[in-house]
Amino acid sequence: MKKFLALFLALVMTLALVACGGNNAAPAETAPAETPAAQSGDSAAAETPAAPEASKLKVGVVLVGDENEGYTFAHIDGIRKAAAAVGLADSDIVWFYNIPESEECYDKCIECVEQGCTLVITNSYGHQSYCQQAADENPEVQFIAMTGDTAMKSGLANFHNAFNMTFESRYVSGIVAGMKLKEMMDAGLVTDPHIGYVGAFPYAEVVSGYTGFFLGIKSIVPEAHMDVQYTNSWFNIQDEGKAAEALMALGCCIIGQHADSTGAPKAVQTAKDNGQAVYSVGYNIDMLAAAPTAALTSSTNDWSVFYTETFQTLLDGGTLPTDWAKGYEAGAVGITPLGPEVAEGTAEAVKVAEDAIKAGTLHVFDTKTFTVGGAEVTSALTFDSDGDWTNDTNEGIVDGYYHESEYISAPSFSLRIDGITELN
Repeated sequence: MKKFLALFLALVMTLALVACGGNNAAPAETAPAETPAAQSGDSAAAETPAAPEASKLKVGVVLVGDENEGYTFAHIDGIRKAAAAVGLADSDIVWFYNIPESEECYDKCIECVEQGCTLVITNSYGHQSYCQQAADENPEVQFIAMTGDTAMKSGLANFHNAFNMTFESRYVSGIVAGMKLKEMMDAGLVTDPHIGYVGAFPYAEVVSGYTGFFLGIKSIVPEAHMDVQYTNSWFNIQDEGKAAEALMALGCCIIGQHADSTGAPKAVQTAKDNGQAVYSVGYNIDMLAAAPTAALTSSTNDWSVFYTETFQTLLDGGTLPTDWAKGYEAGAVGITPLGPEVAEGTAEAVKVAEDAIKAGTLHVFDTKTFTVGGAEVTSALTFDSDGDWTNDTNEGIVDGYYHESEYISAPSFSLRIDGITELN
């Protein structure tokens, strides 16, 4: 009987200790920020109780792709780094992946608002109209349409556009390509300085990028010429690979890209492995894993610069600019590590160009470096967001160069310069 009583008392004491200690138990571990939603449209926000003191900032992110697509991965990485820099918790970010450029984007923007987000970000140009609609209906929430161009004309105080000055790093990646092209010509491996470029769409963003790339090449090989093949998709591995193959079949010895997959670099690597003298210049991410000897470099963006500045501004109670655009000077753009087969002296040439861009002594769209229809261009009106690609009052060319991304953040350079042919 005493043994039974002792066991009973011990059990009672144990239960009492467990009950008293419940409020001090460690909270359930939440999913790490590095784990994206498993299915299209799923929210990756941690489903845990709110912190005792709510954050001053909760961010909703509506993405056209996921971490498997270079452009979107760059945004994901930038947001994670920015969140860590300003002290946002995983639960302060709501993620939506693989959201098409359709009414579904609007629905996800509204869902972000309903989940308490005070800032909502979309990352694709085709998301912009839906993001703007949500901004118009929710003036208490800040909205940013990345790569967009209608914020200034919208008149909405809570709607913003942002884009990096990627044309600067495109130019520098063109120098890398030009150095390799010259080396191959000097060695007799190439007699025709023919370049290929896989483009997504014939939008100003793509035109600005491929023109900057071409001008970087021309600074090394003035007689170079380039063909552009469009895929009409931002991300399509098969089509990008086929476009690269078609360009190489025309004799292109270096393939650049404004498309988001590894399709083109892989196709170039295959051709190189089969004995063809060809190389690749990628976009967004380091392509050496996909093309270990064919990849020369990639033009890339560090979106953490923009996102850190944005998050901190809102946390400090500040006001976001209607349009935001920065480049090399802010560390927002750059190129990825040079591949093993770049030409001798490439690193030195890259540094000279980067330093000159930062110092403001090198302007990518210097009108003395290109012609249109055989003539130097002295006037080019900037895109005014009404769909006609011109503006009646904003002159783009001032002081001898086109001032890209200075009127609005989105690229607006859409001149088709001599030496470049669009094949479709």
